[in-house]
Amino acid sequence: MSEDTRLKYGRAAEAIAIPLMAVLVSMALFGGFIAAVGVDPVELYQLMYRGAFGTWFSWQNTLQRAAPLLLVALCTALPAQLGMVVIGAEGALVLGGLAAMAAGLPLAGAGAPVIVTQVVMAAAGMLAGGLWIGATGALRHRRGVSETISSLLMVYIAIAILNHMVEGPMRDPASLNKPSTPAIGEAYMIGDIPGMDVHWGFVLGVVFCIAAYVLMFHTTFGFAARMVGGNVRAGRAAGLPVGRLVVLVTMLGGAAAGLAGMIEVAAVHGRANATLAAGYGFTGILVAFLARQNPLAVIPVAILMGGIGASGGLLQRRLDLPDATVMVLQGILFVVLLASETLYGRWRLPVFSLKALLPTASGKA
Repeated sequence: MSEDTRLKYGRAAEAIAIPLMAVLVSMALFGGFIAAVGVDPVELYQLMYRGAFGTWFSWQNTLQRAAPLLLVALCTALPAQLGMVVIGAEGALVLGGLAAMAAGLPLAGAGAPVIVTQVVMAAAGMLAGGLWIGATGALRHRRGVSETISSLLMVYIAIAILNHMVEGPMRDPASLNKPSTPAIGEAYMIGDIPGMDVHWGFVLGVVFCIAAYVLMFHTTFGFAARMVGGNVRAGRAAGLPVGRLVVLVTMLGGAAAGLAGMIEVAAVHGRANATLAAGYGFTGILVAFLARQNPLAVIPVAILMGGIGASGGLLQRRLDLPDATVMVLQGILFVVLLASETLYGRWRLPVFSLKALLPTASGKA
């Protein structure tokens, strides 16, 4: 087997084995932490499995929580193909939800068709998220500003804008204790998949992940973007529009996160308020890293993380643990995952040549 083939299979093995090892190490560390506070780790993991995947109700709750994670993870995964680390999906999500409500409320009030209203809301959410994250790409290209720092700082600006709008110009006078925008109305909400208590946002997330994979790995646009991510100088020497690629890919990632915000207001909350900033954007960073920035791998990882989040309520009821206990596991997983980055490139997959194992024509091995 050639050295190129050996390296190809070696990288594929690493992409599966190292994240899996990071998950197992994190579970062991989290189990030790739980044992230190007087809880049986075996019982805890049994309850987590039951709360995430043990029943049909648990599965539906898991898929519901995974829906926004599928989209916000793309906000990190897509720019990563260009070597960028964008961690501002939370900001794109909240602004996407706010923009969707700003566009949808007048249409709903005028009695516009449901499909038209939902399409306009989705377009507004994607535009807001795309422009917000695209700005970090432009800053990186034009001024050399770190996209990691700028995208993180812009999260707090986005949340401040959300709070200002729902407590001021867009506030529903009837929302006294919890400032919110007016409700979009039950008729304009995104419905559930037939036979399931899971909204269509999950299907949209899966479709976007598949489309992102095809775009980045099976088109000339994606090849050009990954070439720039591998070597910017080589990309420029080849005549690639580096700046345009940086801005477009970051805008695509932001548009996915903005769509997640639209789905949250149109399928879950029915209105925009502070609950939009629920941390999905930050969990999406973990999903993207655990998936090795592969849009297809985002799908199972998002379901796994959705299941971990869904199990928090059961842990609270059965073991009297805080609902946020699962956040400790996510934090440990993120740290271990970052530490495991040093292992990539150090493994060598043993590959044997079939020809060397077969007898020769003269009968000798």
